[in-house]
Amino acid sequence: MFTLPNLLQGACHGRETMTLTITHGDSSLLAALRPEDRALLDSHLEACSFKSGHVIYDSGDNVEFCYLPLGSSLCSYFVELDCGIAVETVLIGREGALGGVVSAGRLPSYARANVLHGGRFLRLDLRVLDRLKRDSEAIAHLFARYADCLMAQVFQSIACNAVHTIEHRAAKWLSAAVERTGSHDVTMTQEQLASMMGIGRSYASRVLQRFKRDGLLRTRRGGIEVLDAEALTARACTCNAQVAVHFDKVLSGVYPQR
Repeated sequence: MFTLPNLLQGACHGRETMTLTITHGDSSLLAALRPEDRALLDSHLEACSFKSGHVIYDSGDNVEFCYLPLGSSLCSYFVELDCGIAVETVLIGREGALGGVVSAGRLPSYARANVLHGGRFLRLDLRVLDRLKRDSEAIAHLFARYADCLMAQVFQSIACNAVHTIEHRAAKWLSAAVERTGSHDVTMTQEQLASMMGIGRSYASRVLQRFKRDGLLRTRRGGIEVLDAEALTARACTCNAQVAVHFDKVLSGVYPQR
């Protein structure tokens, strides 16, 4: 457990005198470090919180900080196509980090990083992270191994989008959201889900209606409530499970478990 400065909602502008106590268990990525290695990070981490919809950085923005989602906070990387549609490429929760995972120094972001499920985050200046990677073999290995896991997610996502049905993909995404947030309430409209998957709203609506008919979920304004997570997972493709297996081999215990 460590104590960090409490920062204003939706911002990480500066340190205040109030403190916010956060357990390392809120970030399973940080929890993979030994206490002595985590201690090297503690004094450099800043606590902040973002609401759903917040853009952490946009495509082309210089990435100056690494952000680590805590607890139920959930983010996605989106790539905007020439037709104007922004399609999700990878989902990141408490098992991961955004920005500076591999690169040294401040480089532009290729994709847009959006907050899907608001909550608490930690952030770390990339200049500090780069120095800590040089000073600590354990920290360098942690981020290198996470980069491998992140790439596995991207590879699996490409294959999934090319082969699997809309129903399989929708069930997979909703199951992954439940796993990462620990909540059966997903803050997501049908239109947003369709846009993220790169499909028409009518297709998404038909799939969700089928799930509702079978008692797997119900929709409400601005969200989806999963009623039977196990049955929903059974309707999904096995892509989440395959990624989880790879995570467990590379970073054991980091991938979220329901």
